[in-house]
Amino acid sequence: MRIAAISDLHGVLPALPACDLLLIAGDVCPIHDHRPEAQAVWLDGDFRRWLGQVSARQVIGIAGNHDFVFEQMPFLVPRDLPWTYLEDSAVVWEGLKIYGSPWQPWFLDWAFNAGPDELEAKWRLIPDDTDILLVHGPPRGYGDLTRQGNAVGCPHLLHRIQEVQPRLAVFGHIHEGRGEWQLGPTKLANVTILDEDYRHLYPPWVVDL
Repeated sequence: MRIAAISDLHGVLPALPACDLLLIAGDVCPIHDHRPEAQAVWLDGDFRRWLGQVSARQVIGIAGNHDFVFEQMPFLVPRDLPWTYLEDSAVVWEGLKIYGSPWQPWFLDWAFNAGPDELEAKWRLIPDDTDILLVHGPPRGYGDLTRQGNAVGCPHLLHRIQEVQPRLAVFGHIHEGRGEWQLGPTKLANVTILDEDYRHLYPPWVVDL
């Protein structure tokens, strides 16, 4: 199965390779207007049209810390978009259990912020039989270094990944952390397509699972 994964679009809608499954790890909406109402209009327009042109048999995505409409006004999010949206929930597709969650350690006043205790509780919701984990923020030590050299990933997420041992864990959030790693049986990937200056620099990340 060919999987393509992207994160931190911030309104950029890239060309994609043909794949079986497209994973979108949050920060979908444009960077220039964070109003939930404006994000809802964009989702129902540009994003809907782009999803309709994607050469994937299935698209599964989550929100990120810039996607305020999903947290503050979820009733405005178009319900019939041609994707499967996950928020602390799972779906089984082609025999794979895929779990998605948008949370990350608290940072300023962005969406889906949570403190350590709340994050630990959120990650406990990840089923033990998860095959693919789709989250926005990175686990501690993997794709989480900022340009200032600070490791901002979640240690509780890392611990839960080590417990569950999914085949694949996909995330973004830290633009300067793009890359992939192997942690035991789990392939980890920061799949942001923008660099730290919000330039569209990276192609979609692709793996055969």
